[in-house]
Amino acid sequence: MTQASSLFTRLEYRLAEQLFHTRWLPRSPRTQRLTMRLFKRCADAGHPGALSLYGHVLFHRGVSPQDKAKGARYVLEAAQAGNLKAQYQAARIHENGCLQYPRREDRAVTWYARAGEAGHPLAAARLARAYRHGELGLAVDAAHAAHWQALADRHARLEGAELDIHGAQTRH
Repeated sequence: MTQASSLFTRLEYRLAEQLFHTRWLPRSPRTQRLTMRLFKRCADAGHPGALSLYGHVLFHRGVSPQDKAKGARYVLEAAQAGNLKAQYQAARIHENGCLQYPRREDRAVTWYARAGEAGHPLAAARLARAYRHGELGLAVDAAHAAHWQALADRHARLEGAELDIHGAQTRH
């Protein structure tokens, strides 16, 4: 039954993702409520992509402190599950702090490093800047700054090349 449930969750997530990214679909409040309800169901089922996206939406656009706290919790769950975007967001949450998760620079550095090593260019660039300027509790270190900047540049180039490949495929 868990496989059927998991398959159903993946299908619901794909539908929610399509609704979320489709430009031709009218942005009615009804469609938005449906999309968010689907993301919530998938996040509650533990889908890492839904945890990341729905958590991000709740954290940044939630009305109540409870919504923001739940969003942060979802993002951190997705980060633990290995979601790259959530790892970057987890670092941002720990860098800036929030009601449920106070500012913790050491955890921010850990999440930035995980995301940067896994291919997130903004995470690597943030660590490069932190080492360059002595931020996030890190000592100024030109060698580490250069390492993270090179990694950020490489990830950005790969991401750009991937976009070019997908763009070329959609044109044909």
